[in-house]
This record gives sequence, C-alpha cells and structure tokens, in this order.
Amino acid sequence: MDKVAIIIPARYGSKRLPGKPLLKLGGKTIIQHVYENASASKHADRVIVATDDRRIEEAVKSFGGECRMTPRNIKSGSDRIAYVAKDIDSGLIMNLQGDEPFLKPSLFDRALELAQSNKDIPVVTLAARIKSIDELDNPNNVKVVVDKQGYALYFSRFPIPFTRDDKGKLVKRPGGHYRHIGIYIFRREALLEFVRMKQSLLEKMEMLEQLRLLENGYKIMVAVTGNPPAGIDTASDLKRAKAFLKKERKVL
Repeated sequence: MDKVAIIIPARYGSKRLPGKPLLKLGGKTIIQHVYENASASKHADRVIVATDDRRIEEAVKSFGGECRMTPRNIKSGSDRIAYVAKDIDSGLIMNLQGDEPFLKPSLFDRALELAQSNKDIPVVTLAARIKSIDELDNPNNVKVVVDKQGYALYFSRFPIPFTRDDKGKLVKRPGGHYRHIGIYIFRREALLEFVRMKQSLLEKMEMLEQLRLLENGYKIMVAVTGNPPAGIDTASDLKRAKAFLKKERKVL
C-alpha cells in the first residue's frame, strides 16, 4: 500500500474572508477542525498544513499539528501542497482544503481506498448529488459531469448539464447534477507533473485548476458520496456553519 499524506493548504490572505483559517467555529479555529478530521482518517500516515503565514503556523503548532511554511508567491493550493510533497516519501497525496471543516474522515477513507485500488488512475476526487435550485445556481458550488465509468468529463461553475424541456426552455430543477467536493488525491508523480504544466485556457476561464488536468489528457476518477455541508468562503458561509454546528453538535 502507498503511504498517504493529507496536506492542507491554508492562506491567511483570503480576499473574501481574510484570516479564514484562524476564525473560530465552535470554540476551535477552522483549521483545527479540518486538521482533526484529517487525522482521524484510518489511512492517513501523515497530516501537514502548508501555509505562507506564521500566524497559521503558530496556531497549528499550538494544537500539536504539523505545519510547513511555503513561499507567499505560490499560485494555487495544488502548487502549495506540491511544494511540501516533493520532500516527503508518500505515494498518495491528498489535497484537503483548509476551509472544509465538515468533511468526515469516512469521506477521506472512501476516496483513499478508491485510489489505492486503482493504481493506474492519477487523480481521484469526490462529488455529491445536488438537491436544491440554490445549490445548483451557486457559482461557488462547482458542478461536475461524470461518464459511465466514473471519470470526470467537465467541471464548471455553471449549472451543467443544461436541462431543457420539450420546448427547449431551461428547466431549473436538480436532476442528474453533481456538486464537486474539493478533495483531490494525487499520485505523487501526477501532482508534481501537474504543477509543472502551464495554466490552461479553460482553467483561466472557469478559474478551476482541475480543468488543467482534463485539458492535458489526465483522467480524474469521481466517487459519488453523501452531501456534506459546503465549505466556508464568505462571512455568510461562516454564519451558516456556526448555525449548523450549534444544531448538530450542540456547541456554541
């Protein structure tokens, strides 16, 4: 079995929600929630936060986590985890976003087991069925279309596939629509190759780095799972997350 490292990219300078990893949620920082969930994975040999900010490093170390500093000029989360991955010996690298405090270890384990059993697949990710119009219309919820073999055909912020009625009009009704869950499990070689590729046209248009892989002919296997709460991108998302946590865990 390949060694597994879960690497969590975490920036302080988020434009929409500055200092996001260090904001409190139920008495803990968001980054601590993410780190603890990752550490509970039964397949993770190592969990590392990759950051460009000493405040995040100090916070991670304060709860006993492992943290690596990275340059500030790194372009994306995948570039940040690759900077750390090149110096460790793990064969599988999970990119776990630092703003996803509600993703459960069981989700990580399902994706990791899929990656371990399909060694010819360079990248594995997750998706969940969309159940509401608001979820379908929200451009922060990335949609994915999957083929019959379980491989991604395309990712978009637009509600794809476009659904029409018999008169050709758009039908705003969730059906065969899936929301991408931002976990990527890379084979080490695929990750290091990916960050050497130039940004692709579709990637720039949609602002979705996974399209770089598809445009360069890489396959991404998609496992469909349950529908966890979305991550935290904005102040309203944080408010929603606090309400969810209070309801589900009875934590103020």
